Parts: sequence; C-alpha cells; structure tokens
Amino acid sequence: MAVHGTGPATPDAQVLIVMGVSGSGKSTVAALIAERLGWTFIDGDSFHGPENVAKMHAGHALDDADRAPWLARIAAWIQARLEAGESAVVVCSALRRAYREGLTRGSRRVRLVYLAGDRALIARRLAERHGHFMSPLLLDSQFAALEAPGPDEHPITVGIADPPALIADQVVTRLAQEREAGR
Repeated sequence: MAVHGTGPATPDAQVLIVMGVSGSGKSTVAALIAERLGWTFIDGDSFHGPENVAKMHAGHALDDADRAPWLARIAAWIQARLEAGESAVVVCSALRRAYREGLTRGSRRVRLVYLAGDRALIARRLAERHGHFMSPLLLDSQFAALEAPGPDEHPITVGIADPPALIADQVVTRLAQEREAGR
C-alpha cells in the first residue's frame, strides 16, 4: 500500500476523494494535488483484494459485492485520517452516489474531486496505458455505472482535457478560494 507524505495534524483536516472513471487521470492528478498541498496520498486501488484485481485484469466488471469490502477499507482509511487530524488525498472511482455516501459518511471534511471527461478521450488514454490491471474493455461498464456527483455533494468538478499539472493547480486554487471565502 503506497502512502506518500505526512502532513501536520490539524483539527480542520480534510480528505479529498479524487474520483472518475478508469483512465480519467485520477492517480496522476491526486498525487500532484497531495504534493502541492503537502498532504498524505494513497491510491485506492491498493485497497483491492487480489480476487478483484484478477477479475478486472480478466476484463470482468466488479459488482457491488466485489466492491463492498474495498469501499469499506477506503472509508476506514479516510475516517482514520480525519480522527488523526491528517489531511489526505485518496483515489477512488466512487462511480455511484451510494458508494460516495459510504465514503464521505456525510462529513463536510471529505470532499469529492470529480475528473470529468468524454468517452473518446478516455478510451484513447486507456489504449495507451500499459501495465495497469484495469482492462480497457471495462470502459463501457464504467460509464454505465457512473452517476456524476450532484451539486448537493459539493464536488470540485474539473475537465480532464488539460495536462495533469494544470488540473491539479485548478483544484488547489479552488480549495484556496473556498478557504478564503470561509466555506
């Protein structure tokens, strides 16, 4: 399980969940956000059990029963960060609202960063990606499962057409603007 960075403990700690379909750039953007903020980073894929990895590698979509223990492990990790007063960034597809509700547990200290992109761009990216266990054949199932976050979930929504560094900068700027506005 790769964890990078250890930010200072604070009572106003926050956890960002960088979400979106496979190939949207979640891991790259999340690592850059964490680096810029000096926060802990972890890729939610590291919480998958070997059976889930094998299933996805074979081109089979996970079902809710497959995802439940994975999401529970991520939710526990998020809660532990908040209880420790440690701000962090975690990658998790979090495609369905019900998944996000289980991850955020209604806490305003857990924020969604939704990387939104069109199917054609993401399909190109997946075709160029090597060494990842997620089969490009699962892209349609990812889009079929995707329930984009609604305004009531207070997401930071960013398009993925820009380079990852620029996307990360946009997120960090938005967080700073919200802090200044007292949100």
